[in-house]
Amino acid sequence: MAVIMIDDVRLEVADNANVLECALNAGIYIPHLCHHPDLPENGSCRMCIVEVDGTDGVTPSCTLRAKDGMVIHTKTEQVNRLRTLALELLLAGHPEDCSTCPKYGNCEMQTLIQYIGANNARMRVRSKGIKMNEENPLLIHDMNRCVLCGRCVRACNDLRGAGVLQYQKKDMETYVGTGASGDDVRDAGNRSSVKAAVGILHERLLKDAGCRFCTACAEVCPTGSIRDKIQLLDTDRTKEDVVVPCRYACPAHTDIPRYIRFVKDGDYDAAAAVIREKAPFPHVLGLICTQACAKECKRNEVSEAMSIREIKRYAAEHDTGSYWKGKGKQLPDSGKNVCVVGGGPAGLTAAYYLRKQGHAVTVKEELPTVGGMMSYGIPSYRLPRSVVADEAKVIEEQGVVMETGIRIDRPTELLKEYDAVLMATGNHMGVRLPMEGKDLEGVHVNIDFLRKASLGQETGIGKHIIVLGGGNVAFDCARTAKRLGAEEIHLACLEARDVMTADDEEIEQAQEEGIFVHPALTFERITGTNHVTGVDFMNVKAFYFDENRRAVIEKEEGSEHHIEGDTVIFATGQWSELSPECGLQLGKANSIVVDLKTLAASVEGIFAAGDVIYGTKSVIQAIASGRDAAVQIDLYLGGDGDISEVLAPEQFKNPYIGKDEEFPFLPAVKKRVLGAAERQDNFKPFDFGICDSDICGESGRCLQCDLRLQIHPSRLWTEFSNEQKEVQA
Repeated sequence: MAVIMIDDVRLEVADNANVLECALNAGIYIPHLCHHPDLPENGSCRMCIVEVDGTDGVTPSCTLRAKDGMVIHTKTEQVNRLRTLALELLLAGHPEDCSTCPKYGNCEMQTLIQYIGANNARMRVRSKGIKMNEENPLLIHDMNRCVLCGRCVRACNDLRGAGVLQYQKKDMETYVGTGASGDDVRDAGNRSSVKAAVGILHERLLKDAGCRFCTACAEVCPTGSIRDKIQLLDTDRTKEDVVVPCRYACPAHTDIPRYIRFVKDGDYDAAAAVIREKAPFPHVLGLICTQACAKECKRNEVSEAMSIREIKRYAAEHDTGSYWKGKGKQLPDSGKNVCVVGGGPAGLTAAYYLRKQGHAVTVKEELPTVGGMMSYGIPSYRLPRSVVADEAKVIEEQGVVMETGIRIDRPTELLKEYDAVLMATGNHMGVRLPMEGKDLEGVHVNIDFLRKASLGQETGIGKHIIVLGGGNVAFDCARTAKRLGAEEIHLACLEARDVMTADDEEIEQAQEEGIFVHPALTFERITGTNHVTGVDFMNVKAFYFDENRRAVIEKEEGSEHHIEGDTVIFATGQWSELSPECGLQLGKANSIVVDLKTLAASVEGIFAAGDVIYGTKSVIQAIASGRDAAVQIDLYLGGDGDISEVLAPEQFKNPYIGKDEEFPFLPAVKKRVLGAAERQDNFKPFDFGICDSDICGESGRCLQCDLRLQIHPSRLWTEFSNEQKEVQA
């Protein structure tokens, strides 16, 4: 240990420690710009200079090492004069547009100006004349704002090992650019020094230079010369949510980068455990998740989004359960009883976590087995029933009692037996649009049709099918009809092709199977006298919602046409089967009205979750809602509402990701999918996901956005107080 004095403050620090870091850690502010705790020092900015007793001149404190007995002064006349001069020299080449700068209010240069009191009035102002580059994915490079602190270069080279950013010269002006690749960059000299600017090299876009798009350069840049295209001030999200958008977009907020990293390392048990920390249906989600996460994936801006669902599936299918079976959270019995009405994903998820909180839980399900739409709506070629049964069994083994074949019409009666009731009944009633011919023989609704098909019952459909609707359920109906022997199938919807709500994969696979897809059509009438003969349509010129969220449809004049068919299937939405006699306040589509914060229904002790409160969405949305319900019911029953648990082991996130010039161009790995001829006449699974030989490559495409959160944030002078007299650092 060494004892040093900084401005009359006594510090006990490690011998040979960085003096600047010692001061900052002790709450003593020394101005700095090029210094960053995660990067090697270069001492170029001259902001952190100090005087040391017994030493001539001034010394950058970032390169000064602590020695016992050292006496340091940070605010002498000479220090202040030289510090001001150094800052004014930097300002001479920096734009004077603070108020319009996207970094305004979060600029380290700006805070230094305020602290030191410098301005560029005494210096000759110069313009660098370097064009701002907005062509790169994710990042903007505006080298006119650069003060050559070198942070971005050191972050790229020393912290990440990517070697993309280098110092360069153009017209006698030193700046930071991509430079050349290979031996040219490798021989560029001391990358940690501003003085080591390389010669004129060919300038390329980040993508062409092999950038890993980790955005560490933007994180450490103090002036915004390298910055994110999406600024934190432009959104209401937290920094973590902006930096890792896949995790934010997942309704259950599964730690996606973490389990992708485990898969890349070959630790599939750990990856599956990460998923199970948030959702008890990893295998189900690996097969049918709607991938809200992938839609937000930053990789999509570079080449193609990560195949997150397929990576999740691979982890689930290779999981032995070593990290979670018999090892998860289970609190002692609370003496409280909860009844969950409805055994779909929302109800089963809530039941699972409520049981872990120590409550006795009983699930009452009307149908022969639990699973809800996972068992009776989503076709088995997409989601084998054995997968649902296996994951439901885990919930039952946790101690949840499953009672099937029981319909609950008056949930208020359950309060006589249970301390709390959760309504998670879903939306199991298909909707017929109010149009001519809707009650003709041969007209079916989505849910009834899919349920009969799932149960192996006679569906009553003919050979020429017209499906009305453009969501995933509509395509489930069309593709199920194909597998039941229909000869010709047409699917029509109001939306244009580019805004159809079904997944692109669903649409493309349906078309491969010979299903005719007709976007942008209105449904004028179902024709026929006693039985369906077809549907009349008109082309949609424009379809949008007005300021009151009312649908506005503009039809193309003279475009009416007819498609013949003997069967029409409405796939235009679902309602809850609840009636006013249930004793709860109901809203639109028979949904249960709840307090949005607590999920409490109109009767005390009764809560609701899933599709029955917000309409038909997705399995992952239902899981998230079930988790929320478990939290609120646990709080209601006297618990702490903390359903979190850690199942996976600690993970080392190596910040040194290295160089890979092909990385930006890596495409998403293709799945192994049977051709249309092999799949369209049966309900066997046909999508086999990513092969063993490809899974490491696909998981290796991840930008690892979460590594950025490991970088220490900037420390501004407003956060410090130098009034301490004696501190131990």
